[in-house]
This record gives sequence, structure tokens and C-alpha cells, in this order.
Amino acid sequence: MNNNFDLRSTFVPSGDQPHAIKKLIEGVKNHRIQTLIGVTGSGKTFTIANVINNISKNTLIISHNKTLASQLYTEFKQFFPQNNVGYFVSYYDYYQPESYISQTDTYIEKNTKINTEIEKMRLDATTMLLSGKPTIIIATVSCIYSIGTPDEWKNKTFSIYVNQRISMFVIITQLINAMYEKIKKGFKTGCFCIKKTQYISCQLIKMK
Repeated sequence: MNNNFDLRSTFVPSGDQPHAIKKLIEGVKNHRIQTLIGVTGSGKTFTIANVINNISKNTLIISHNKTLASQLYTEFKQFFPQNNVGYFVSYYDYYQPESYISQTDTYIEKNTKINTEIEKMRLDATTMLLSGKPTIIIATVSCIYSIGTPDEWKNKTFSIYVNQRISMFVIITQLINAMYEKIKKGFKTGCFCIKKTQYISCQLIKMK
């Protein structure tokens, strides 16, 4: 297993970047907090990519909003096409917390709309962290909320490989253990059904 990052770029560090990269690498080893200052377009992302490439440690990059997080995700995917680069942001497109208006004795129920594609990317990012391979996660502050311990996550997951021979009963049992719900028909996230042709239809997440 390759335990190193593999930075791919047609650019090379120039100007103040070599000095900044050297100081940041030294700082990672000796200090807890560092600040990289630069104007827009000065190559800060490329500088950080070089630091990650040199220190070879899993890295969490937190942005203050989804727009910047998406931009950073795209850039780091381009810099590290051979490594895990995950995207972990809030999957809510809309969130209305429950509330109570005492003046009118009105209770408002919680209402949410979840973006299923972002939910898949969150799951993919979590799997990357447990893979043991070099990983960069681009996130917003929603990552501070726990989604469970690594042991709980591992206990709820299982792997199926190409050309693997496995009993349908085993797969059904594993899906139920992973909190999938068995339904008679339809197709939605978190559910599975058994067709008359004796194969299982369920929505699975494509992992690296």
C-alpha cells in the first residue's frame, strides 16, 4: 500500500512559495498554530498542497462556507488525482429547527431537505479515513458534529468484491445489520428489496 501523497502539477513553487513551504513544514513539526497570508491568486492552495505532499499526513481542511469548500475540493482533486480527496459538508439544502411561539401557542415541527449526493460524498469521505490510505478531507464546520466512533462505523459496514461468491442470505443479513430496511417494492436510500429473479436491488455507495 502506498502511504505517500502524490502531488501532480505542471507548476513548480516560485516567488515566495518555496520559503513559505519550508517554514510551514518546519512549523507543522514544532508549532500547533500557523497562519499563511496571501492575496487572492497568490497560490496559497498550491503552497498547502506542497506542504501536505512533504509531510505525508492525513489532512483536514475546513472552510467557512460550502462555496469555498467546493472550490478547494476541485483544486485538491486536481493536485492529488491518485490519492483520496473527500468532501464532507452539511447535507441539508434546507433546515428548519423545531420551535415554539408562546404568544400564539404555536408549535412548528422540524423540517429538513437533504441533498442525497452530498450525503453520499460524506459517507465516501468517512470510508476514505478508515481505508488507511493517504487522505485529504475538505469540510465545512459541520464536521465538528460526531457521526459515531470508528468502531461503530466499521461494525455497520461490509465489503463486496468483483467475482466474489457470496450467499444472498449473507448479504441480506449484512444489509440488515447495517440498518438497511427491507421493502417489497420501490427504490430509495437506505432500503433494499429482493426481486423475483432472486437478486438484491439496493442503493449502494460507490467507494474508491
